[in-house]
Amino acid sequence: MFNEENSVENFVRDLLTNIGWKFVPRSELNRAESDVLVEENLVSALIRLNPLIAGNPGRADEIIYKLRAILLSVRGSGLVKANEEFSRWLKNEKTMPFGERGEHVSIKLIDYENPENNEFVVTTQYSYTPKRDLNRRPDLVLLVNGIPLIVGEVKSPVRPSVSWLDGAIQLEDYQKYVPELFVPNAFCFASEGKRFRVGSVKLPLEKWQPWRTTTDTAFEQLEEVKRAVNLMLSPEVVLDLVKNFTLFSTNQSGQKIKILCRYQQYEATKQIVQRVIEGRIRKGLIWHFQGSGKSYLMVYAGMQLRQNPELRSPTVIVVVDRIDLNSQISATFNASNIPNTVTTESRDELKKLLEQDTRKIIITTIHKFAEADGVLNERENIIVLVDEAHRTQEGDLGKKMRESLPNAFLFGLTGTPINTRDRNTFWAFGAEEDENGYMNKYSFEQSLKDKATLPIYFVPRPVDLHINQKAIDEAFHGMIDQLEEDDKIQLSKRAGKFGVLVKVPDRIEKVCKNIVEHYKKHIGPGEFKGQIVTFDREACHLYKQEIDKYIDPEESAVVMTLRQGDPEDWKKKYSLTDDELAKLLDRFRDPADPLKLLIVTSKLLTGFDAPINQVMYLDKPMKDHTLLQAICRVNRPYPNKDHGLVVDYLGIFDNVANALNFDIKEIQDVISNINNLKEDLPIALEICLAYFEGIDRSIEGYEGLLPAQECLLSNEMRDNFAADYSYLARHWEAISPDSFLNQYKPDYKWLTQVYQSIKPASGDGKLVWYVLGPKTLDLIHENTTVQTIRDDLETLIMDADILGKISEKDAKKKAEEIEIKIEWKLHKNAKDPKFKELGKRLEELKDKHYKNTINSIEFLKGLLEIAKETVKLEREIPAEPVDDTKEALTKLFFECKIEKTPVIVEKIVSDIDNVVKYTRFDGWQWTDTGEKEIKKALRKTLLKYKLHKDQELFDKAYEYIREHY
Repeated sequence: MFNEENSVENFVRDLLTNIGWKFVPRSELNRAESDVLVEENLVSALIRLNPLIAGNPGRADEIIYKLRAILLSVRGSGLVKANEEFSRWLKNEKTMPFGERGEHVSIKLIDYENPENNEFVVTTQYSYTPKRDLNRRPDLVLLVNGIPLIVGEVKSPVRPSVSWLDGAIQLEDYQKYVPELFVPNAFCFASEGKRFRVGSVKLPLEKWQPWRTTTDTAFEQLEEVKRAVNLMLSPEVVLDLVKNFTLFSTNQSGQKIKILCRYQQYEATKQIVQRVIEGRIRKGLIWHFQGSGKSYLMVYAGMQLRQNPELRSPTVIVVVDRIDLNSQISATFNASNIPNTVTTESRDELKKLLEQDTRKIIITTIHKFAEADGVLNERENIIVLVDEAHRTQEGDLGKKMRESLPNAFLFGLTGTPINTRDRNTFWAFGAEEDENGYMNKYSFEQSLKDKATLPIYFVPRPVDLHINQKAIDEAFHGMIDQLEEDDKIQLSKRAGKFGVLVKVPDRIEKVCKNIVEHYKKHIGPGEFKGQIVTFDREACHLYKQEIDKYIDPEESAVVMTLRQGDPEDWKKKYSLTDDELAKLLDRFRDPADPLKLLIVTSKLLTGFDAPINQVMYLDKPMKDHTLLQAICRVNRPYPNKDHGLVVDYLGIFDNVANALNFDIKEIQDVISNINNLKEDLPIALEICLAYFEGIDRSIEGYEGLLPAQECLLSNEMRDNFAADYSYLARHWEAISPDSFLNQYKPDYKWLTQVYQSIKPASGDGKLVWYVLGPKTLDLIHENTTVQTIRDDLETLIMDADILGKISEKDAKKKAEEIEIKIEWKLHKNAKDPKFKELGKRLEELKDKHYKNTINSIEFLKGLLEIAKETVKLEREIPAEPVDDTKEALTKLFFECKIEKTPVIVEKIVSDIDNVVKYTRFDGWQWTDTGEKEIKKALRKTLLKYKLHKDQELFDKAYEYIREHY
């Protein structure tokens, strides 16, 4: 059991000292609190590692000045950009004119070849104060040669809901307020003694990840943390991650981001490089489940193979099997600025590059090899990385490659398991020495456990939307049998018959209407997007025409390949250059853009990455790898998204499952029927209600909630209830608005009100006490007005003399009333750190009362002290009296330099005023729903005038509305 003396901080510190870090208390480090670096130690390292500086020690100061300049630049250039510049110094890529004749020489900050030449220090409570009124104190900092490379925040859980996430949120706060401290940062970690998670600077919290090995079995709590620290934070691995696994890229919005490699990428990259260096086994098969980052694995492997001196400047060939995948892989390499990378546009170009013995990373498609005749290059240090290696439709892939590059290393990567018939893939890539044929395996279950991917559910559609079962038998079953065979003539005949059945006008009308209804009810409220997968290119066109009848044409788009003989109107409507397609997909990824649905048939079913995509409307027969890859378009994590959904219009996952005869049993593990959630929901509801036996749930408002709160007196009981409730709420969000839920609505609504009323005012415990989903919030606020608590806390603050005369029983009753009013005020001001601090004090006080270390009179006394401070703090919040809200809003728009005429600005402001007044309700600022609805209304109004991308304008307008409406 952890306590203040025996903390998680000490536990992690001691683990680190056992694996090569020297503990030095911060008081013994020669640095001022306004310094990021321990400059004395860094100067010593510069002299120790650089002979030209050792000969002239004054030169070390020049390096220090350069590094200080990067630290100072962070508030102007941004943290990621400054971190990237500093990382060049850390990787010893920077030079200085210290040579005899002023020539530039590389400067070593860290010795990677001889790790023992470096100084590895761990310290605690590394206080950093860039200016007088600003101080932050991370729990653990790991310094190499005086440079703080790793920052850790650990929590000793005083309650079950406090988790690693609270530590990660604190690190997010540090990066915002003291960014200088994170300019040299390699990565951060957070733990509460049960789990260990890591993230790079500015990484969204939902992308933080564990660190383990792909062969690990489950570890219990402390063991998991111990294992992760030993694996990831050993000095050797830290140096390896800094030098070889640090990438900076550009995301779809054009922002610089830092990429932190995942443990399965690290492990597989090391295995590939090791296997090539040893040269004994010349192939390997890697199965990493869809969505777990194979593109970056190829980047890491390609970089390290090219840089490894033992391999004598090898050629790395990245082989993909489709043009759209080719562009995705190329984009990943290009966005990461990987040097010496070329993409071949033709077979002749590939042949020329190989015959000329080009030593680069070459990206090419499988077709170029299928067309190759004879030997292209006999060199032994050629390494081929084949993406989606399970596909063999292009001919005998393994043999063709061996003929073209007889002495090359061949590594196959796949996102789906190899099926029983595809023995050729094992022959081409699988080494006999590897267990089950795989050199490295990262399964669906592991990706779910790591939250690298989300679970996928399917929803069967009503049978009247399926094709007539008798008619389907001959066409569909026969077609499925031949989907992966080469008899194209026979297949096209069967497809023709099946296409007629799928594209009956009456059916298209019903299916499209159902898609739009489902999207509006189930997906739209969460502000997610979706794909519609149709039978063929003609179906794309027909579905688009039909869907435009129900929603704005701007809200859907067709993405398909056009051919020479296609109708002219198709070419006008659907023709897209590469640049136009990229812009369209960026619009789809943008939550503020009206584009909601992409209509496709084969494009964007592999390699397309859009985490905002939650649903796939499937109306095309597919099986095995093709099907598995397609449905995994919806499994990427995204804020407030806890599952992906496939809406099945053909019955692929239910009544036609027999016809599919899946070779890959994992498909049935990867996707499950959403009806399973319906079976779970009543049980989850009963578990939550069991906390409140004998409580009258019909009493409205806060009076009804007080007896419920009496059932959850301790923090532990509250957190256990919150964990059970959040499990129930996730089920509710996934199923809603199904009529199945009607019978459970009153109980669920009551439980939600209890959950909201006991949520910690301090904001701690976000993993368990999470934000309610949009469908739950709609339920809470439908047909009801928010009951605000009477704001009479000031009149309830009693004199200390009265406390001496009050009875224990009266004190208990009075404490309940005051506690609820304090919590209401704290929730109202939840974003203010001072109120959060009061929230923490309140929770500690409540815990003492529950454990009987104080009686009700002492509890009331403590509450009154917090109440007085709360009232005092509220009085200190400056109010800005404004007579005319519209006039002030207009002024705000002109201040933001909006290039619109005064008349247009007046119209915008008027629209905002109208929509906000219509949407608002009393006390909206203090509810999740209110804030969400007002933000949505404001965003929609700005979108109308094409101002939705101006974040500064949005933030200022919203803050103003929050204050004055």
